[in-house]
Amino acid sequence: MDIHPPNLAIEFDDDTTALDLEHPLPFDHYDPALAQPLSTLGDPNLEPYEGMEFDSEQAARIFYNSYARRIGFSTRVSVYQRSRRDGSIICRQIVCSREGFRRDAGQNSSKRQRTITRVGCKAQITVKKQTSGKWAVSKLVKDHNHELVPPDKVHCLRSHRHVSGPARSLIDTLQAAGMGPSGVMSVLIKESGGVNNVGFTKVDCQNYMSSSRQRTLGSGGQVVFDYLKQMQTEDPAFFYAVQGDFGNSTGNIFWADAHSRMNYNHFGDTVAFDTTYRTNRYRVPFAPFTGWNHHGQPVLFGCALLLNESESSFVWLFQTWLAAMSGRHPISITTDQDRIIRAAVAQVFQGTRHRFCKWNVFREAQEKLSDVYHSHPTFEAEIQRCINVTETVDEFESCWESLLLRYSLGDNEWLQSMYNTRQHWVPVYLRDTFFGEMSINQGSDSINSYFDGYINASTNAQVLIKQYEKAVANRYEKEVKADYDTLNIAPALKTPSPMEKQAANLYTRKIFMKFQEELVETLAYPATAIDDSGLEVTYRVAKFGEDHQAHFVKFNVFGKKASCSCQMFEFSGIICKHVLAVFRVTNVLTLPSHYILKRWTRNAKSGAAVDGCTVELPSNIQESYAARYDNLCHEAIKFVREGTGSIHTFNVAMDALHEAAKKVASAKKNDSAVIKNSPFNSGQQLQSGSENQEKKIQELSVELEDASRRCEGYRAKLAAVLKDMEEQKLKMSVKVQNVRLILKD
Repeated sequence: MDIHPPNLAIEFDDDTTALDLEHPLPFDHYDPALAQPLSTLGDPNLEPYEGMEFDSEQAARIFYNSYARRIGFSTRVSVYQRSRRDGSIICRQIVCSREGFRRDAGQNSSKRQRTITRVGCKAQITVKKQTSGKWAVSKLVKDHNHELVPPDKVHCLRSHRHVSGPARSLIDTLQAAGMGPSGVMSVLIKESGGVNNVGFTKVDCQNYMSSSRQRTLGSGGQVVFDYLKQMQTEDPAFFYAVQGDFGNSTGNIFWADAHSRMNYNHFGDTVAFDTTYRTNRYRVPFAPFTGWNHHGQPVLFGCALLLNESESSFVWLFQTWLAAMSGRHPISITTDQDRIIRAAVAQVFQGTRHRFCKWNVFREAQEKLSDVYHSHPTFEAEIQRCINVTETVDEFESCWESLLLRYSLGDNEWLQSMYNTRQHWVPVYLRDTFFGEMSINQGSDSINSYFDGYINASTNAQVLIKQYEKAVANRYEKEVKADYDTLNIAPALKTPSPMEKQAANLYTRKIFMKFQEELVETLAYPATAIDDSGLEVTYRVAKFGEDHQAHFVKFNVFGKKASCSCQMFEFSGIICKHVLAVFRVTNVLTLPSHYILKRWTRNAKSGAAVDGCTVELPSNIQESYAARYDNLCHEAIKFVREGTGSIHTFNVAMDALHEAAKKVASAKKNDSAVIKNSPFNSGQQLQSGSENQEKKIQELSVELEDASRRCEGYRAKLAAVLKDMEEQKLKMSVKVQNVRLILKD
């Protein structure tokens, strides 16, 4: 907070010291009767004047603040004097909150620019302690150099915002029932008879609810600490970090186990940071990092408990998470549209595409536009169609403008703010970036699916740890089941296409079914060439009978590379029906390798994905603790499945486990070497190999393009030669015919 002493002319007695500074104090927990001056108790419209007396300094401050509320400005305490005899305060200055000027922050551009509020206003009141013990006004300045706030806006001023005791009780009750800040404020506004009478803003309500979540955590901080220390002792690849004093509910904590870090190594191209649990009906400030595995299932990349939700805290969290993930940035990240989170993402994830969770946007729309939703039943369907169904930027812009005109929403500030950030949440602007979702219109409808059903309003820190372990075990079991189904249940083929058979052997079961759906639909999507420039042919692809909804595919004949206007491959990593239709008419019988993303294949976890390229792990992968842990877990779960089939197999399995335990114990005694390496230390080696591979690919691509151009030249020359030969052949034919006629004569 910036505090500037004004230019005061105060006479100092021999028993006083120089002026000191003090932070403004809140006007909480006071008796309104104290605000009345001694001589005029009971007059609510009294204005201050020099010589006015009060029982105490606090009474003077409360009175001046009440006066400020009636007039339309905010106050804060400023400089004061202390007695040299006993150190007590004997003089206090209370000023308009717009007094003074903010100090120049210099060239530190990393800090968020704050709104200028101080304009050098001189309005103030100074009270001095008298020999009688009373406090009297010694100086008064009433004039302001800025406009005053009207009565219907004065509740927004800082010194007049106070969450009273009854309001706190009601907020606690509503929060425990699962209601969020917006819902709580709606109830308070209704109960108070209008927003002007609530006495505080939605931000104050959110801050109080956040502090309530911190109180809910209680002594659980030590439980979390003990758990994390134990996990790190048992698992050297377990990572955790603490910011601030977490034990006293004023800090933050992040952790990621070996499995989460390995998951990011394979599937870290797109990430979702879910803060729903801190903003929705939940009381636990829990925030997981998640993504999608090769089966399209949610996968965990780490978790955080956030007791301090400042911008610097989120910056710390993101930087810590990146450090745990070997510093590799994702291609894309999805969060809610919170201003503080947006600023932290922009600072840490430079070069990463940032998307807002569309589910959160629609949820906020229902709150901000509740009157429109209630008075116009068709509005919800229309705004959903405008956002989800439009396929081009021009189509969306036209639809949005039409929507605003139809419902007279052109001046709505919230809609305007969301339109200004449309590149972060409207699907049509995000198609060119990988988000790993099966459908562009899926739009991350809810990013909190990993722990869905495991966390609720009654979850405290102790319960959270148990629920966290249950969720992780359950998700891991589902992944193993999906692996088993992919390996042991062959999908039914629907066409004689070699490409379908190829995909069935490459992709996991769920991803193949999505590919198969696209492939089968090509039968109803004829592709027609509309432009042929030699190296590249443009095709128009539309469903039979729906020519008005066409997509356009540009196809490089020699490189077998295609780009579609729907951009499904760029967004989901699965090739679309439009490109497959072009492959069908151009006799491309198998999927080119550059259209097979390893992250969607059965072998997705056999290598490490680094900077968008897939490279095989080195042969000594078994030296990695995380890899050993991962492989043993997979094998153990398979062993348990097989071993519980009957009593006989159970007994055999138990005997085998006992024998294996003895061998492991013996091996541990004989093994004196401590393995310190982890797969994350090989990041530079993998990075180097990836860069060399990428460089080689670029060189080959250049050579291929050059060869294609030469081939095109040769083809043109060959066509000219063939044409000349045809002409010569025709001339020879004419001559032969003439000779025959002469011979007949």
